[in-house]
Amino acid sequence: MTVLRPVLIVSLGTLLVLGGCGEKKAAEAEMPRVGVQRVEPGDFAASVTLTGDVQARVQTDLSFRVGGKIISRSVDVGDHVKANQVLARLDPKDLQANVDSAKAEVFAAQARVTQSSAAFVRQQKLLPKGYTSQSEYDSAQAQLLSNQSALKAAQAQLANAREQLSYTALVAEADGVITDRQAEVGQVVQATVPIFGLARDGDRDAVFNVYEALLLAPATDDPITVSLVDNPKIQAQGRVREVTPTVSSQSGTVQVKVALQNVPAGMELGSPVTATGNVQGKPSIELPWSALTKDLHEPAVWLVGEGNKVSLQKVKVTRYLTGKIVVGEGLKEGETVVVAGGQLLNPGMEVEIAPLKDIGVVQ
Repeated sequence: MTVLRPVLIVSLGTLLVLGGCGEKKAAEAEMPRVGVQRVEPGDFAASVTLTGDVQARVQTDLSFRVGGKIISRSVDVGDHVKANQVLARLDPKDLQANVDSAKAEVFAAQARVTQSSAAFVRQQKLLPKGYTSQSEYDSAQAQLLSNQSALKAAQAQLANAREQLSYTALVAEADGVITDRQAEVGQVVQATVPIFGLARDGDRDAVFNVYEALLLAPATDDPITVSLVDNPKIQAQGRVREVTPTVSSQSGTVQVKVALQNVPAGMELGSPVTATGNVQGKPSIELPWSALTKDLHEPAVWLVGEGNKVSLQKVKVTRYLTGKIVVGEGLKEGETVVVAGGQLLNPGMEVEIAPLKDIGVVQ
């Protein structure tokens, strides 16, 4: 027995040493190492790329001023036209008949004026000699004035009939491109019904349909780069010229027109274009994806407080980006958020803060 006693003492000592190591490791296990980031709010402005098309600054609907049957059409969609070029014609028969009738009325009125004028001249010669009465003289004068007024009315009616006849020819108001056609030869149309759409030559706009939420801030005078969709190397600079004050009931968008400067070749009417800009910045906090966890069903993050103890804080995520999130509510400036190593944390647990590079996180 005396031989085995030292061995027993050594074994007990070994167990005590091992037991002490186990307690140290257990203590170390209760102190998980985490990487943290301080909360620094900033104005987050999301980058938005919009797609639109190139349109003429001035676009006009062309229509006949009188109704009738279309007998000819000389242009089609896409054709370039010159000012005063005839685009279509109506059947002029009915209006030509009105002109002929007005001409006949003018001739008749002219004959009455000639006759009454001769009668009045006779009365002028007879009155001083006493061969006629004053009443007959006055009657002849009144008849002449009445016929002269009737002649003027007939002449005005003839001018109006001729003007109406000229309206049977639909002409272009300015140089431009035909963008729309809504009638065919043989069709009977009413006055003012659009027949063609004309995009006038000159200034060009890039037109975009933008959701109202992206227009919280007023438009600025900052230059905007507009690029062709099929060839982004073809670009033009522009500035916001007009923002419609109402929201479209069909699309729920607001139309924004960007006035283009020095439009390059290839950026034609109707060409699809894109433009990139930033929406109004909002106070928010950007954190890496690894910081996000949840409290039951709501997003949350771990906060490190006094004594390096952690607590769960609910947050409102306003945007999910590649590799990071944007937090709009729930955090304050200066707070410390766990961004690495938070998978096994529990509320109230004490943690050890370590540099992110030491726990395998690349910033």
